[in-house]
Amino acid sequence: MALRVPKAELPTELSENMIKQLGAVAEPVEVVWHNPEVATSNLEFSAKLSEWDAADAGLKSFAHMAVAAQVGCSWCLDVGYFQAQNQDLDLAKASQVPRWRESEVFTPLERDVLEYAEAMTNTPPTVTDELYASLLDRLGPAAMVELTAYIAFVNMATRNNIANGVTSQGFSDACEIPLATRPAKSGVASTA
Repeated sequence: MALRVPKAELPTELSENMIKQLGAVAEPVEVVWHNPEVATSNLEFSAKLSEWDAADAGLKSFAHMAVAAQVGCSWCLDVGYFQAQNQDLDLAKASQVPRWRESEVFTPLERDVLEYAEAMTNTPPTVTDELYASLLDRLGPAAMVELTAYIAFVNMATRNNIANGVTSQGFSDACEIPLATRPAKSGVASTA
């Protein structure tokens, strides 16, 4: 798939900051920069998300990758895996997120977070009272609210990238362990 909107020219300082952080300019920002107000709001909210600390960063990272795999946002999965490396997460585990149901590397809590991320991503959402209550009991209210808002934002970002035709930029190529592919039949409810 090709970009459906050509890249806009970013301010030099913004481009330089992204290159320092990621090694390249992020294509989703270049596409959305056609409306700088939307792009700036998105960047500001993304920055605020990274400041939240009630929920474990590793759990949020795995949730992000689970949403990206389910929606099919190769850019988000690519950058999520790259960021997992930069967060010093277990890359062997992170690489298995797209096939977490078949993998044996995840703890029960991680598996429930991955299930929750997918349940929030399903259309319509399929979050059950039991799953929510179980996570709430183990994470606490502040972390549960944070995780939920985080997953909701990732859903917006992944769907925005898909609609704009943004695909992987190859960030995860720097990771030493290849990212697993999502099984063709995952047993997840429809995302259409």
